[in-house]
Amino acid sequence: MTSTGPRIGFFTRLLEQAPAADRYRFALEQIAQAERVGFASAWVAQHHFGEQEGGLPSPFVLLAAAAERTSHIALATGVVTLPIDDPLRAAEDASVLDALSGGRVQLGVASGGTPSSFPPFGRSSEDRRAIFAEHFGVFRDALSGRGVRGTDARIYPAADGLVRRVWQATFSVDGGSRAGADGDGLLLSRTQPRPDAQDLPLHDLQLPIIDAYRDALPDGAPFRVLASRTAVVVDEEHRTRVLEAALPHLRRLAEGMLGIDTTGLAIEEIARLTDTHVGTPDEVVASLAGDRAISAASDVSFQVHSVEPDHDITLRSLELLATEVAPRLGYAIGDDAVSALQHAHLTSTPKGNA
Repeated sequence: MTSTGPRIGFFTRLLEQAPAADRYRFALEQIAQAERVGFASAWVAQHHFGEQEGGLPSPFVLLAAAAERTSHIALATGVVTLPIDDPLRAAEDASVLDALSGGRVQLGVASGGTPSSFPPFGRSSEDRRAIFAEHFGVFRDALSGRGVRGTDARIYPAADGLVRRVWQATFSVDGGSRAGADGDGLLLSRTQPRPDAQDLPLHDLQLPIIDAYRDALPDGAPFRVLASRTAVVVDEEHRTRVLEAALPHLRRLAEGMLGIDTTGLAIEEIARLTDTHVGTPDEVVASLAGDRAISAASDVSFQVHSVEPDHDITLRSLELLATEVAPRLGYAIGDDAVSALQHAHLTSTPKGNA
């Protein structure tokens, strides 16, 4: 199946209300389901210390298990927090995973957004950007096969082309410019802090970042922009139950991160304000259709957070996204989309095209 639209991916923060072993089993089953129905990529988040923010401190370990259960879906980090990880060890883990998976790794990295995670690692969140710059240099040198930290040491196994599959996550126009200038991919979040711009659509905040990325991208470098979105697609008989269960989660997101007073607001309005696409296939198609950042991106990843549905609803949502939503919106799915993502770093995209 071919399409000129963005490739679709699946993203998880592993936030089910379940013991760790079950969370990891659910994630592996969801990644396998995403591959079966034609998703091009599977992304996992990294979070440390506690289960509320996210349930996975070791993304490469889980993705190695996913590699054994899948055959072609791209396996991606979204993201590795480089300031509190040893960059050389992260490069080694990524290279081993890439060898195990047959070259399926995509590497999302960032400076980190959870300040409380830094002190246990002997770091200060206030220094994260400077540390990121230092660690990113070591990380890139290791993946490129150059000597590490002024020595002749080179990682084993050699990271065959993995340095060209790096993505940088950012909320800012400056961050978009940096990712573009480095020739890396650009990762955009499912939502952004915006207390002074609550009514602005998310794409109005993200299109300037995409423009800055495109303007900074070197000639001949591939255009790689992934927009993450929250989308839960349900059959009509499950709609009311899923929306009612989602209400407290979306209220916390709206009031905590976005500073929105949700008093008296219906769930549908809270979903709109939090850029949450939830409902039947018709409803999700209609809400996603107006997102101009997705239209400008090469990839879109879908996560169920902060709706937090049951595992069975997540599996069904992945199926409905691939079979009912993606075809109607022109999103790329299936083997062609998988191949296009795997080889994106080998091709160039004219800077004027998205």
